[in-house]
Amino acid sequence: MKLSALVVVHNEEDRLAACLEKLGFADEIVVVLDKCTDASKTIARRFTDRLIEGSWELEGPRRNTGIEFCRGEWVLEVDADEHVPAELAAEVGRTIAQTPFAYHILLVDNWIGRRLVRYGWGASFGKAAYAGLFRKDAKRWGNERVHPKLTLIGTKGPALTHHIQHYVDRNISDMIRRFDAYTTARAKDLRDSGNVGSGLNNVRRIFSRFWRCYVRAKGWKEGGHGFLISLLAALYPFVSYLKAKHENE
Repeated sequence: MKLSALVVVHNEEDRLAACLEKLGFADEIVVVLDKCTDASKTIARRFTDRLIEGSWELEGPRRNTGIEFCRGEWVLEVDADEHVPAELAAEVGRTIAQTPFAYHILLVDNWIGRRLVRYGWGASFGKAAYAGLFRKDAKRWGNERVHPKLTLIGTKGPALTHHIQHYVDRNISDMIRRFDAYTTARAKDLRDSGNVGSGLNNVRRIFSRFWRCYVRAKGWKEGGHGFLISLLAALYPFVSYLKAKHENE
């Protein structure tokens, strides 16, 4: 079975090399360069000639373009801020050599600066796991700007045991800037849909989402970091709604 490692980037010159150098175990590396104006293309060329350049407004279509460009029967989808350790690389190889399933979940270790934050992620603000290893025809992204909906075809296999390392935020300020960018993109999706929702419903969601992250996902174990992650996840729909409804006023 051949494996394609897929990385989709927009101006990632600061961390792209560290990501790509850990993907040499794949049969090919595919890099999608979306509106890159920095040295991302030059860096990517050091590791692969399988490059796609373009300009996509939506997250889903650019990821789908990358999947379609892959030549392997299996695809490992990795972001530029993620590293695949050697133990996970070996497990990926063993898995695709024998699995009867269509896709597998990758577990994620999320880092904020030098701090490993394992608990509290979810509810559209950070991921504790994702369908990152899949047969080429088993995964399709939706047309949203942020957190596109996923269509997964076929039977889900067991999660891999080793974790991918996700350097999600450099510090707390970076986390807040990401929250601002995500809610702005989500607001555009809401406006495009013609249904921005109601303020009351989004206020209710604050409490349920905070509970999901802080209690069910055990964000309380991470102290202040866990509280902030849970709070931002809880506020995400409400702030997105406010931006969608009022940002152009």
